Amino acid sequence: MYFPAPKKQEPIMAFSVKRTAGGLVPPSKTTPTGGTLHLSAIDRLPALRCYARTLHVFRHGPAEVATLIKHALSKALVPYYPLAGRLKESSSLGGVQVACTGEGVWFVEAFADCGLDAVNYFDNVYKVPHDDLLPDFVPQTHALAMNPLVLMQVTQFKCNGFVMGLIFCHSICDGLGAAQFLNAIGEMARGLQHPSIAPVWHREALPSPPPPTGVARDDPNLPSPPPFPSLPDYQLEHASIDVTLDRINQLKLEFSELTGGRRCSTFEVVAATMWRCRTRALNFKGDTKVDLVFFANVRHLLHPPLPDGYYGNCFFPVTVTTNCETVSRASNAEVVKLIQEAKAQLRVQFTKWMKGDDAGEGMDPFAPPLAYTTLFISEWGRLGFNQVDYGWGPPVHMVPIQGSSIIPVAIIGCPPTPRKGVRLMTWSVQGVHLPQLLDQMSRR
Repeated sequence: MYFPAPKKQEPIMAFSVKRTAGGLVPPSKTTPTGGTLHLSAIDRLPALRCYARTLHVFRHGPAEVATLIKHALSKALVPYYPLAGRLKESSSLGGVQVACTGEGVWFVEAFADCGLDAVNYFDNVYKVPHDDLLPDFVPQTHALAMNPLVLMQVTQFKCNGFVMGLIFCHSICDGLGAAQFLNAIGEMARGLQHPSIAPVWHREALPSPPPPTGVARDDPNLPSPPPFPSLPDYQLEHASIDVTLDRINQLKLEFSELTGGRRCSTFEVVAATMWRCRTRALNFKGDTKVDLVFFANVRHLLHPPLPDGYYGNCFFPVTVTTNCETVSRASNAEVVKLIQEAKAQLRVQFTKWMKGDDAGEGMDPFAPPLAYTTLFISEWGRLGFNQVDYGWGPPVHMVPIQGSSIIPVAIIGCPPTPRKGVRLMTWSVQGVHLPQLLDQMSRR
C-alpha cells in the first residue's frame, strides 16, 4: 500500500535557530596549494555547476557535537584537500578547473530552541522552515573563486539530537562521492587516523570525448560548452510518498510472473510506478512523447575500472522515450521491461559518447529535454548517506532539498527509521495535477 503525503501546506511548526558566526575550516595539516587540478568531462558539464542541498537528521549527539564534527572535517580535508579549494575559470577545454587554495570549507554552528521530537524528526521537512538548517552563505554562480565547494551547518537541538545541513558543489562530486566524503568525516570523528577508503582524484581516467574534427583539444579558440538551455515557466509542488516493502515485493513478483522468472530491482519497480502514475495523472494527448531519465553509475564501465575512492562525477544518463498512451495503459511490469531494455544499452551508449561516435545523432545525452513531459528520477538510498556515523549512530532521516521548482524530479530514498521500504520525495507536477498523482499512487 502507498501512503501519500497530503498536499503541500504552509509550515505548521515554527522553531527558532540561532547561528553562530560562520567561518572557514581549512585542512588541519599542510596540503598541496598553489596548483590547479583538471576536472573530468562529466564534472565540467554546465548543468552540474550548481549546489545540491541536503539535511541529515541524527537522533543522538553530545553537547559539543558541532565542535567535534568541525575538528573531524578539518582532518578529513587533508586527504580531500581539493574540496578546500575553489573553482576557477580556465581557457582550456571545459572552461573550469579546481584551484588548490586550501582556503577551506564554510562551517556554521547553530542551536535550535526545541527537541527533534517537536518537529517529528523532520518526517515532513516541507512543513517546517528547513532553510534555517542550511548555511546562510549563498554561493554565487557568477563568482566561482569566492564560493566554497562545501558548506555545512550543524544545528544542535535541545534533545541533543542534531541536523547537518549540507550544501555541496556538484561539479566536484556525484552522490557517491559526497557520501564517501561524509563517511570519511565520520571516521575521523570516531578516532580513525585515516579514511578507510583513500580518496582518489584520478579525473584524467575519464576520457573526454574528442573535439570536432580538425580542432586540437587544447586549442584556445575551441568554443565553450553550450549554455544551460532556457527553462519552462511553471511551479512544481513537493510531495513525499512512502512505498511499503510488501508492495515492492508484490510488484517484483508480478514482474517475475510476467517474464518467466526474470528479476528486477527495487529502483526499477518504483521508477516504473512513479512514471506510470505521473503520466496518467497528467493525461497528455495519446501521441505525446514522454521521457524518463535516470543517471547510472559507470565507474565499472571504464577500462581499467576506476579505483575505489574515486569521488568525482561518473554517471551517464539513461533515457526511456515512448508515447504517453503506452506508459499509461501498460502494467507496471511492462514499464519495468522498458526501463531494463534502456539500461541494457548503457555500455554501448556510454562507449559511443566517450569516442564521440554519437556526435551526429542530434541530441546530447547529457541535455535531455527539460519539459513537463520529462521525469528525472534518481536513487539516493544506496549512495551511502544513510551509513554515515559521527560516533552516535547513523541518521534517522536524510532529506534532499528541492533545487529547482521547474525541473520534474523524483528521488528514491529511505523512509525515516525504523520504517522499511522506499520514500519517494518528488517535485514533479504542478499543483493542479498533484491530487491526481497522489490518487494514482494510492490505487490498487
